[in-house]
Amino acid sequence: MIRLTPDDAKKRFGPLFSLKFLVMVDERSGRAEIIETCRARGTIEWDAMNRRRAGGAVTGCVVEGTTMVINAKIGTYPINFGAASRAIGGQALESVEVAGDEVITTWAGIAGAGVGIAACLSQAPGVIRAEYPTEDDLKVGGARTNRVRIVSPRYEKVCIGIDDTDTKTEGATWVMALKCAESCRMEGVEFLNMRLVQLNPAVPHKTTNCVSSALNFAARPDKTRGLLDFVRAFVEENTFSKDAGIACYRGIGFSSDSPSSAAVKTEILTLEKAEEEAEALGIEFIDHNGRKGRIGALGAVLWGNRGIEAAGLYGEHL
Repeated sequence: MIRLTPDDAKKRFGPLFSLKFLVMVDERSGRAEIIETCRARGTIEWDAMNRRRAGGAVTGCVVEGTTMVINAKIGTYPINFGAASRAIGGQALESVEVAGDEVITTWAGIAGAGVGIAACLSQAPGVIRAEYPTEDDLKVGGARTNRVRIVSPRYEKVCIGIDDTDTKTEGATWVMALKCAESCRMEGVEFLNMRLVQLNPAVPHKTTNCVSSALNFAARPDKTRGLLDFVRAFVEENTFSKDAGIACYRGIGFSSDSPSSAAVKTEILTLEKAEEEAEALGIEFIDHNGRKGRIGALGAVLWGNRGIEAAGLYGEHL
């Protein structure tokens, strides 16, 4: 086994194009989410299509600009490299393994795709080290096949839903939520994205648009409680309303679909129903109010990772 740090990889192969590598795992559900950013969109698109085709641990890929988000299964799985794949090249994620406070992802690549995983990915910010099975795996380019184990810090995904921080005359929840995310400068915590979630506009008690906000973070497991404490303090110090609700979910996806996902956009939920549904799904309320903002906060968490449709009325699509 040959081990290279990202700096070692840069010295050996020259500086390449990977700008970010981050892996979140949820052992409870057996899922992982991998975020990669490259300097150019074309390479990310090609990698996404090839990894999806090859199977292995990959269950899906989404490309946004020059960033790819891979949905994966924890464990080791066969990949679809063979004679046909060798003729066109290919790239695959073979396994995702949790090892204490590290995550090991195992990759295979053929031809130019081998350069991508052996020489480029190995020097991405976020990588601790790359492990190559043999000296031949360090020889990149041409028609070679390369394999490498990428070791990175273990993160978990945290989705935080916030609602009812404004009044008829003051504030906007999405502004306060985004300021909260941008103010969070904690080691071991990375802000991923923010989503506005359109709730049922027909509810009688609302400001104007009836929109809640979801904040997604990647956090080292021992930093999550500090993150939640920070968000709660920021919201409660900056809210204009006494009804603010804050909900959080630690994990990647839910074990089952919730009927409340549709209900928050189409019906009028009670606080009791929202709290009952949250408990069933493992969603925690961390606010000190226990008021109506918890309904929208629940909706934000339910829709916080479901795509652009979160911003629309129920059933709307681009």
